Amino acid sequence: MTIRVSAYAVIVDGRGRLLLPHWSEGDRSGWTMPGGGLELGEHPEDAMVREVLEETGYHVVVGELLGIDSLVIPAEQRLAPGVGRFQALRVVFRARVVGGALTAEQQGTTDSVAWFSPDEIDALDRVNLVDAARRMAGLIG
Repeated sequence: MTIRVSAYAVIVDGRGRLLLPHWSEGDRSGWTMPGGGLELGEHPEDAMVREVLEETGYHVVVGELLGIDSLVIPAEQRLAPGVGRFQALRVVFRARVVGGALTAEQQGTTDSVAWFSPDEIDALDRVNLVDAARRMAGLIG
């Protein structure tokens, strides 16, 4: 089994909207939380700040640690066939925008980014991390 550790941010603006990038890889896609995988030796907080900037164009400061989510993907559901089971450990922080401008990632798996109200989020095609992070942040029950 392969394990990937990632760090993500829950970023809410003054109007109560949540910042979400759109992930697209192969024939799979969905709205997700801003963030991504740690580089070797990288601290989760640093990874989250770096990934948020890459995916959204925003500079952020790290807030409280909200929790860790774990997801195991069976081999037959992996994007790459024949690579075995996969576990995603997803560290979720609260974060606050301190600069930058909303910009989608130019080269990567993020093809769009936007702010969404709670009702809009409920209607989106989203990955399960979105609701897990919303629960951690007390945004949904």
